[in-house]
Amino acid sequence: MSRFSKTTLAAALAIGLAGATAGALADGNYSGVGRPATKAEIHAWDIDVRPDFKGLRPGSGSVAQGEEVWEAKCASCHGSFGESNEVHTPLIGGTTKDDIKTGRVASLAKGDAPQRSAIMKVATVSTLFDYINRAMPLTAPKSLTNDEVYGLVAYLLNQAEVLPADFTLTDKNIAEAQARLPNRNGMRTDHGMWPGASAAKGGIGNGGKPDVKNTACMSNCKTEVKIASLLPVYAEAAHGNIAEQNRPVGPVRGKDTSGKVAAPAATAPLSENAAASKLAADNGCMACHGTASKIVGPGYNEVAAKYKGQADAEAKLVAKLKAGGQGVWGAIPMPPQTQLKDEDARRLVKWILSGAKAQ
Repeated sequence: MSRFSKTTLAAALAIGLAGATAGALADGNYSGVGRPATKAEIHAWDIDVRPDFKGLRPGSGSVAQGEEVWEAKCASCHGSFGESNEVHTPLIGGTTKDDIKTGRVASLAKGDAPQRSAIMKVATVSTLFDYINRAMPLTAPKSLTNDEVYGLVAYLLNQAEVLPADFTLTDKNIAEAQARLPNRNGMRTDHGMWPGASAAKGGIGNGGKPDVKNTACMSNCKTEVKIASLLPVYAEAAHGNIAEQNRPVGPVRGKDTSGKVAAPAATAPLSENAAASKLAADNGCMACHGTASKIVGPGYNEVAAKYKGQADAEAKLVAKLKAGGQGVWGAIPMPPQTQLKDEDARRLVKWILSGAKAQ
């Protein structure tokens, strides 16, 4: 929403409702129902920040202050340095000093990036600020103060080597950060969807000029339209077998367009560690447990340390895994893993107690 005019969707709805209510009150249809929204109420919802920083609220936050907020409210999902890949894809990583100079992330242009992080793709600092301000943290969106948001943006940009460690980001100097963003030139802005005048006139848009010109012919139109979701037969296999391109989740699979069902390729048997690691991933265990760090539940390294040397540890943990429970590691319960076979449960527990190695 940061691309559009200063009136956000919420503010527009408030204004529209206010206008409708005022009209209804004027003609007496709904006497005593509703009232026009006040400027303060509209202002509370009008929080979007445009790429040209219109709508930015006053405030400031240093890298050090942002780090404190990050560790308290963000690191559990994104890791201490924004590089974690255990819960969400990484926010930081994959950019270079040359990218900061050119404003174009070279690995994106070449297509050789093994993992794309958020900082590689984002073209405007306003996107970072606006999203964090509106949607983070996940459990309490819009709970951050302006200064906390400035600090978090400063911390993230410091981790990407865009800002120095002693930098304090404010509404007055945020354009300095924009001028060093690694992919600031990676997004085309010369179109009508971006606000402001053209770049030649000091803006970031083109003054609202549409991207295309088109005149509807309105002749030989079909009198009956059949709506369907399908590919022409000749195009079905243009990009390989569709059935192999769907995630194995849920009851629906893509259509087999291979012409025949190929026999599965022979693969080397997995090692015990690799098999147990795959078992944990397939059953959703890794969504709550990291191998070396806590996510929602304890890290597997913590579990191994707690039960080290206990003769009945394996049996105790197998029972706990199958039955579920709470209280040992905090108030958040672990649901019972009744889908696990007994031998799979024992394999997982042995793997955890042995160090939860991937290979």
